[in-house]
Amino acid sequence: MSLYLIGDLQGCHAPFQRLLDKIDFSPSRDTVYILGDLVNRGPGSLEVLRSLSALGDAAQCLLGNHDLHLLALWQGVRKPGRSDTVQDVLDAKDSHTLLDWLRHRAMAIHRHGWLMVHAGVLPQWSVARTLALAGEVEQALRGPDLKGFLSDMYGNTPAQWHDRLHGADRLRVIVNALTRLRFCTPEGVMEFSSTEGAGSAPPGHMPWFDVPRRGTAATPIAFGHWSTLASSDNAAPHLRHNALPLDTGCVWGGCLTAARLGAKAGEFELIAVQCEQARKPGKTP
Repeated sequence: MSLYLIGDLQGCHAPFQRLLDKIDFSPSRDTVYILGDLVNRGPGSLEVLRSLSALGDAAQCLLGNHDLHLLALWQGVRKPGRSDTVQDVLDAKDSHTLLDWLRHRAMAIHRHGWLMVHAGVLPQWSVARTLALAGEVEQALRGPDLKGFLSDMYGNTPAQWHDRLHGADRLRVIVNALTRLRFCTPEGVMEFSSTEGAGSAPPGHMPWFDVPRRGTAATPIAFGHWSTLASSDNAAPHLRHNALPLDTGCVWGGCLTAARLGAKAGEFELIAVQCEQARKPGKTP
Protein backbone atom coordinates (compact mmCIF):
# COMPACT_ATOMS: atom_id res chain seq x y z
CA MET A 1 0.00 0.00 0.00
CA SER A 2 1.32 3.44 -0.97
CA LEU A 3 0.11 6.88 0.14
CA TYR A 4 0.47 9.93 -2.09
CA LEU A 5 -0.05 13.67 -1.68
CA ILE A 6 -0.72 15.71 -4.84
CA GLY A 7 -1.05 19.47 -5.15
CA ASP A 8 -3.40 21.57 -7.25
CA LEU A 9 -4.89 19.80 -10.29
CA GLN A 10 -6.92 22.81 -11.50
CA GLY A 11 -8.65 20.82 -14.21
CA CYS A 12 -5.45 19.31 -15.63
CA HIS A 13 -6.91 15.86 -16.24
CA ALA A 14 -4.38 14.49 -18.74
CA PRO A 15 -1.31 15.20 -16.55
CA PHE A 16 -3.16 13.73 -13.56
CA GLN A 17 -3.78 10.50 -15.44
CA ARG A 18 -0.13 10.39 -16.56
CA LEU A 19 0.99 10.88 -12.97
CA LEU A 20 -1.28 8.07 -11.75
CA ASP A 21 0.20 5.84 -14.46
CA LYS A 22 3.75 6.82 -13.52
CA ILE A 23 3.24 5.89 -9.86
CA ASP A 24 1.36 2.73 -10.87
CA PHE A 25 -1.58 3.84 -8.74
CA SER A 26 -4.08 1.13 -7.80
CA PRO A 27 -7.33 2.19 -6.07
CA SER A 28 -7.60 -1.25 -4.48
CA ARG A 29 -4.19 -0.83 -2.86
CA ASP A 30 -3.19 2.85 -2.69
CA THR A 31 -4.62 6.15 -1.48
CA VAL A 32 -4.09 9.59 -2.99
CA TYR A 33 -4.72 12.83 -1.12
CA ILE A 34 -5.48 15.82 -3.38
CA LEU A 35 -4.72 19.12 -1.65
CA GLY A 36 -7.54 21.22 -3.09
CA ASP A 37 -8.18 23.22 -6.26
CA LEU A 38 -9.38 20.19 -8.16
CA VAL A 39 -10.93 22.39 -10.85
CA ASN A 40 -10.71 25.58 -12.92
CA ARG A 41 -8.23 27.26 -15.24
CA GLY A 42 -7.27 23.94 -16.86
CA PRO A 43 -9.19 22.28 -19.72
CA GLY A 44 -10.54 19.16 -17.99
CA SER A 45 -12.37 20.05 -14.79
CA LEU A 46 -15.35 17.82 -15.63
CA GLU A 47 -13.09 14.82 -16.30
CA VAL A 48 -11.15 15.48 -13.08
CA LEU A 49 -14.31 15.44 -10.97
CA ARG A 50 -15.60 12.30 -12.65
CA SER A 51 -12.27 10.52 -12.22
CA LEU A 52 -11.83 11.46 -8.56
CA SER A 53 -15.39 10.66 -7.55
CA ALA A 54 -15.11 7.28 -9.30
CA LEU A 55 -12.06 6.39 -7.19
CA GLY A 56 -14.16 6.33 -4.03
CA ASP A 57 -12.21 6.22 -0.77
CA ALA A 58 -8.94 5.77 -2.70
CA ALA A 59 -9.06 9.53 -3.46
CA GLN A 60 -9.32 11.82 -0.43
CA CYS A 61 -9.81 15.39 -1.61
CA LEU A 62 -9.59 18.77 0.07
CA LEU A 63 -11.49 21.85 -1.02
CA GLY A 64 -9.56 24.82 -2.35
CA ASN A 65 -10.64 28.33 -3.27
CA HIS A 66 -11.40 27.33 -6.88
CA ASP A 67 -13.58 24.45 -5.73
CA LEU A 68 -15.55 26.76 -3.44
CA HIS A 69 -15.85 29.19 -6.35
CA LEU A 70 -17.39 26.43 -8.48
CA LEU A 71 -19.91 25.68 -5.74
CA ALA A 72 -20.76 29.40 -5.59
CA LEU A 73 -21.34 29.43 -9.35
CA TRP A 74 -23.57 26.37 -9.00
CA GLN A 75 -25.65 28.08 -6.33
CA GLY A 76 -25.92 31.30 -8.33
CA VAL A 77 -24.18 33.54 -5.81
CA ARG A 78 -21.23 34.35 -8.14
CA LYS A 79 -20.91 35.03 -11.84
CA PRO A 80 -18.27 33.29 -13.99
CA GLY A 81 -14.97 35.11 -14.40
CA ARG A 82 -13.10 35.53 -17.67
CA SER A 83 -10.53 32.89 -16.69
CA ASP A 84 -13.03 30.29 -15.46
CA THR A 85 -13.12 26.98 -17.33
CA VAL A 86 -15.85 25.16 -15.42
CA GLN A 87 -18.94 25.76 -17.53
CA ASP A 88 -18.83 22.18 -18.78
CA VAL A 89 -19.20 21.01 -15.17
CA LEU A 90 -22.24 23.22 -14.64
CA ASP A 91 -23.79 22.06 -17.93
CA ALA A 92 -23.12 18.33 -17.51
CA LYS A 93 -25.98 15.87 -17.08
CA ASP A 94 -24.31 14.58 -13.91
CA SER A 95 -23.60 18.11 -12.64
CA HIS A 96 -25.74 17.80 -9.50
CA THR A 97 -24.18 14.48 -8.54
CA LEU A 98 -20.64 15.77 -9.02
CA LEU A 99 -21.19 19.06 -7.20
CA ASP A 100 -22.98 17.35 -4.34
CA TRP A 101 -19.95 15.06 -4.10
CA LEU A 102 -17.68 18.13 -4.13
CA ARG A 103 -19.53 19.90 -1.30
CA HIS A 104 -18.88 16.84 0.90
CA ARG A 105 -15.08 17.01 0.59
CA ALA A 106 -12.89 17.99 3.55
CA MET A 107 -11.37 21.33 4.48
CA ALA A 108 -8.47 19.74 6.41
CA ILE A 109 -7.21 16.20 6.96
CA HIS A 110 -4.81 14.77 9.56
CA ARG A 111 -3.61 11.29 8.70
CA HIS A 112 -0.39 9.29 8.56
CA GLY A 113 1.33 11.91 10.71
CA TRP A 114 0.60 14.75 8.25
CA LEU A 115 -1.78 17.70 8.46
CA MET A 116 -3.14 18.52 5.00
CA VAL A 117 -4.71 21.84 4.00
CA HIS A 118 -5.12 23.70 0.73
CA ALA A 119 -3.39 26.97 1.63
CA GLY A 120 -2.28 27.48 5.22
CA VAL A 121 -2.87 27.45 8.95
CA LEU A 122 -2.96 30.46 11.24
CA PRO A 123 -0.20 30.57 13.87
CA GLN A 124 -2.62 30.47 16.82
CA TRP A 125 -4.12 27.18 15.73
CA SER A 126 -3.02 23.74 16.89
CA VAL A 127 -3.65 20.67 14.77
CA ALA A 128 -6.72 19.81 16.83
CA ARG A 129 -8.02 23.38 16.58
CA THR A 130 -7.48 23.44 12.82
CA LEU A 131 -9.47 20.24 12.37
CA ALA A 132 -12.28 21.44 14.63
CA LEU A 133 -12.59 24.76 12.77
CA ALA A 134 -12.42 23.00 9.41
CA GLY A 135 -15.28 20.85 10.64
CA GLU A 136 -17.42 23.94 11.23
CA VAL A 137 -17.04 24.93 7.57
CA GLU A 138 -17.67 21.37 6.42
CA GLN A 139 -20.90 21.33 8.40
CA ALA A 140 -22.02 24.57 6.71
CA LEU A 141 -21.14 23.21 3.26
CA ARG A 142 -23.13 20.04 3.84
CA GLY A 143 -26.05 21.74 5.57
CA PRO A 144 -29.42 22.95 4.27
CA ASP A 145 -28.33 26.58 3.73
CA LEU A 146 -25.43 26.07 1.33
CA LYS A 147 -26.43 29.13 -0.71
CA GLY A 148 -26.51 31.34 2.37
CA PHE A 149 -23.09 30.17 3.51
CA LEU A 150 -21.54 30.75 0.07
CA SER A 151 -23.18 34.19 -0.20
CA ASP A 152 -21.46 35.25 3.03
CA MET A 153 -18.14 33.51 2.32
CA TYR A 154 -16.40 36.19 0.23
CA GLY A 155 -14.39 39.07 1.68
CA ASN A 156 -11.05 39.84 3.33
CA THR A 157 -12.37 40.80 6.74
CA PRO A 158 -12.01 40.01 9.54
CA ALA A 159 -8.31 39.56 8.74
CA GLN A 160 -7.40 37.96 12.06
CA TRP A 161 -8.72 35.07 14.10
CA HIS A 162 -10.38 35.64 17.47
CA ASP A 163 -12.12 32.96 19.50
CA ARG A 164 -15.06 35.32 20.01
CA LEU A 165 -15.86 35.46 16.28
CA HIS A 166 -19.20 33.97 15.37
CA GLY A 167 -21.54 33.52 12.44
CA ALA A 168 -20.44 34.48 8.93
CA ASP A 169 -17.34 36.34 10.15
CA ARG A 170 -16.07 33.24 11.94
CA LEU A 171 -16.59 30.97 8.95
CA ARG A 172 -15.07 33.51 6.57
CA VAL A 173 -11.82 33.71 8.54
CA ILE A 174 -11.56 29.92 8.63
CA VAL A 175 -12.18 29.63 4.89
CA ASN A 176 -9.68 32.38 4.09
CA ALA A 177 -6.96 30.79 6.21
CA LEU A 178 -7.45 27.28 4.89
CA THR A 179 -7.92 28.19 1.20
CA ARG A 180 -6.25 31.59 0.55
CA LEU A 181 -3.51 32.23 3.11
CA ARG A 182 0.05 32.98 2.02
CA PHE A 183 1.34 35.81 4.19
CA CYS A 184 0.43 36.91 7.71
CA THR A 185 1.93 38.83 10.59
CA PRO A 186 3.35 37.00 13.63
CA GLU A 187 0.00 37.76 15.29
CA GLY A 188 -1.88 36.07 12.45
CA VAL A 189 -3.21 39.10 10.55
CA MET A 190 -3.70 37.81 7.01
CA GLU A 191 -2.77 39.61 3.77
CA PHE A 192 -4.28 38.54 0.44
CA SER A 193 -2.97 40.90 -2.25
CA SER A 194 0.54 39.43 -2.54
CA THR A 195 0.82 36.26 -4.64
CA GLU A 196 4.53 36.10 -5.43
CA GLY A 197 7.20 33.95 -3.79
CA ALA A 198 8.18 33.78 -0.13
CA GLY A 199 10.65 36.64 -0.50
CA SER A 200 7.97 39.13 -1.52
CA ALA A 201 6.24 39.41 1.85
CA PRO A 202 4.70 42.82 2.53
CA PRO A 203 6.27 44.80 5.39
CA GLY A 204 5.51 43.23 8.74
CA HIS A 205 4.34 39.97 7.16
CA MET A 206 5.94 36.61 6.46
CA PRO A 207 4.96 33.28 4.93
CA TRP A 208 2.54 31.61 7.32
CA PHE A 209 4.87 28.63 7.81
CA ASP A 210 7.76 30.92 8.87
CA VAL A 211 5.91 32.39 11.87
CA PRO A 212 7.93 31.53 15.00
CA ARG A 213 6.29 29.19 17.49
CA ARG A 214 3.19 28.59 15.39
CA GLY A 215 0.90 26.03 16.98
CA THR A 216 1.36 23.40 14.25
CA ALA A 217 5.16 23.61 14.01
CA ALA A 218 5.74 20.10 15.38
CA THR A 219 3.53 18.44 12.74
CA PRO A 220 4.50 18.14 9.06
CA ILE A 221 1.99 20.01 6.91
CA ALA A 222 1.34 19.46 3.20
CA PHE A 223 -0.34 22.27 1.28
CA GLY A 224 -0.89 23.60 -2.24
CA HIS A 225 -2.21 26.96 -3.49
CA TRP A 226 1.17 28.73 -3.77
CA SER A 227 2.69 27.82 -7.14
CA THR A 228 5.12 30.76 -7.09
CA LEU A 229 6.98 29.20 -4.15
CA ALA A 230 8.49 26.61 -6.50
CA SER A 231 9.27 29.06 -9.30
CA SER A 232 10.77 31.68 -6.97
CA ASP A 233 13.61 29.49 -5.69
CA ASN A 234 14.02 27.06 -8.62
CA ALA A 235 13.93 24.13 -6.21
CA ALA A 236 11.93 20.95 -5.97
CA PRO A 237 9.34 20.91 -3.17
CA HIS A 238 11.02 20.55 0.19
CA LEU A 239 10.10 20.97 3.84
CA ARG A 240 10.12 24.61 4.93
CA HIS A 241 9.80 24.77 8.69
CA ASN A 242 8.02 21.41 8.55
CA ALA A 243 5.68 22.53 5.74
CA LEU A 244 5.72 20.92 2.27
CA PRO A 245 4.38 23.01 -0.67
CA LEU A 246 3.06 20.78 -3.46
CA ASP A 247 1.53 23.18 -5.97
CA THR A 248 4.20 23.04 -8.67
CA GLY A 249 2.25 25.05 -11.21
CA CYS A 250 0.77 22.41 -13.47
CA VAL A 251 -1.83 24.76 -14.96
CA TRP A 252 0.90 27.34 -15.63
CA GLY A 253 3.04 24.90 -17.65
CA GLY A 254 5.01 23.53 -14.69
CA CYS A 255 4.81 20.03 -13.23
CA LEU A 256 2.23 17.99 -11.40
CA THR A 257 3.95 16.49 -8.38
CA ALA A 258 3.14 13.62 -6.05
CA ALA A 259 4.85 13.02 -2.72
CA ARG A 260 4.92 9.33 -1.82
CA LEU A 261 4.91 9.16 1.97
CA GLY A 262 7.59 7.22 3.80
CA ALA A 263 7.29 5.05 6.87
CA LYS A 264 8.05 7.93 9.26
CA ALA A 265 6.18 11.22 9.55
CA GLY A 266 7.88 13.83 7.41
CA GLU A 267 9.51 11.33 5.04
CA PHE A 268 8.56 11.48 1.35
CA GLU A 269 9.73 10.82 -2.18
CA LEU A 270 8.78 13.13 -5.08
CA ILE A 271 7.45 11.94 -8.45
CA ALA A 272 6.46 14.45 -11.15
CA VAL A 273 5.20 14.74 -14.71
CA GLN A 274 5.52 17.74 -17.01
CA CYS A 275 2.33 19.59 -17.91
CA GLU A 276 1.17 21.14 -21.18
CA GLN A 277 -0.71 24.18 -19.95
CA ALA A 278 1.00 27.53 -20.17
CA ARG A 279 -1.43 30.04 -18.68
CA LYS A 280 -0.21 33.31 -17.23
CA PRO A 281 -0.53 33.39 -13.43
CA GLY A 282 -3.18 35.74 -12.15
CA LYS A 283 -5.26 36.47 -9.10
CA THR A 284 -7.65 33.76 -8.06
CA PRO A 285 -11.23 34.39 -6.99
